[in-house]
Amino acid sequence: MNKLRVLLADDHMIVREGLKALINAQPDMQVVGEAENGREALKCAIELSPDVVVMDISMPEMNGIEATERLRKECPQIKIIALTIYEDLGYLRQLLKAGASGYVIKR
Repeated sequence: MNKLRVLLADDHMIVREGLKALINAQPDMQVVGEAENGREALKCAIELSPDVVVMDISMPEMNGIEATERLRKECPQIKIIALTIYEDLGYLRQLLKAGASGYVIKR
């Protein structure tokens, strides 16, 4: 059985490490890469072609919304799950309009 390949993009290493531990503990999932900013996330996603990118929205160099828009154009087959601290519906609509398949609010 093929494992779901996941790329983690978050500027906080502790968040990436925690998510990586949770994901890699699943028998059918595997973290294949990590990025600490939007530009790196886009580059890694194009190179690694993961099934899913878990993308923080507030990152340096290129925010997650812009990275999501660009990634959707470059690799439309990759699903993007946005991570955000924002709960405002207008902001969440922007995420979905940018191409995120869904979002998780950090709490």
